[in-house]
Amino acid sequence: MKEITYKNKPRTEPVKLPEPLGFGVYFTDNILEMDYNTESGWHNLQIKPLENYSFHPATLFFHYGQVLFEGLKAFRQKNNDIVIFRPEKHIERLNNSARRLCMPTIDVDFAVEALRELIAVEKDWIPEKKGESLYIRPLMIGVDSALGVRVSETYKLIYLLSPVGAYYAEGFKPVKILAQDDYVRAVRKGTGECKTPGNYAASLIGSEMAKAQGYSQVLWLDGVELKNIEEVGTMNIFIIFKDEIVTPELSGGILPGVTRLSVIETLRGWGHTINERAVSIDEFVEQYDKGNVVDVFGTGTAAIISSVGELKFRDKIMKINNGSYGELAIKLFDHFTGLQYGEIEDTHNWFVPVNSEVPVS
Repeated sequence: MKEITYKNKPRTEPVKLPEPLGFGVYFTDNILEMDYNTESGWHNLQIKPLENYSFHPATLFFHYGQVLFEGLKAFRQKNNDIVIFRPEKHIERLNNSARRLCMPTIDVDFAVEALRELIAVEKDWIPEKKGESLYIRPLMIGVDSALGVRVSETYKLIYLLSPVGAYYAEGFKPVKILAQDDYVRAVRKGTGECKTPGNYAASLIGSEMAKAQGYSQVLWLDGVELKNIEEVGTMNIFIIFKDEIVTPELSGGILPGVTRLSVIETLRGWGHTINERAVSIDEFVEQYDKGNVVDVFGTGTAAIISSVGELKFRDKIMKINNGSYGELAIKLFDHFTGLQYGEIEDTHNWFVPVNSEVPVS
């Protein structure tokens, strides 16, 4: 582990978390930051107070989009242990985004250890209530100052922490989604499999259109033929037909969700067969009309599992489970929240413990 410089100010009063927490509204006192250049690699690792940044208006990431981020969570379990859910998988995904955007990768073990150190410092910000957590936002930006399309030679990697409330503040509730074929979010061999702001900017118009019709999220189709179901704006999608469970295959236009992977592994461990394959919107409509759609749910870091109660495509409104949640979706939701809170044994070794006694100098 490279040496960390601790510049954080020790707290003089206990953390008092606001109510309600919401999502991404409040932030901890400190961040972790490190720099990169081609001569020294990753260096200048420090834990420091959260503060505003100042960048030259010509900084490359403003103009040419060399920005990536991740999203994962840490939890305070019922015995007060602090754990992070599959951080190595999230850093691996960060590195995949970095390679596609010509940004530097980072050693996975080193990145996870640095995260454990920061969370140890900020452990008092982790909520205690079941369903609440500490959201972790790694962010990497290219910080050369120049106009002209080129790869930056210098970068910053920042870990930002935010205590967040339960995604379903009023309990587990199905969502309504709108299948979108007026616009696309991303295309295969583009940046669809990366967690980069451009993909989210491209999704905003579809999201606004969905909200205007009373739907909470967009179900995106592939960007070439506008045919195959890909993902929802903030989650991967699973469809339970009468004879199989399907999730769209990772085509290069879909973000490879860590929760998606964990659900696949869990369902297979429970004896279910999961097929990762192309699913067209026409196939879905046909199977719905035949009465063969049993359930639809999404998976993601924020919500874990989201039952889909209604799906609209063009003028066709399809009620799933009469607008209620499915049995398998609620079973998965209870299983994962039980794992997070320490009520269910972690037989997969998915959770990385945080040493709450890390010294601060």
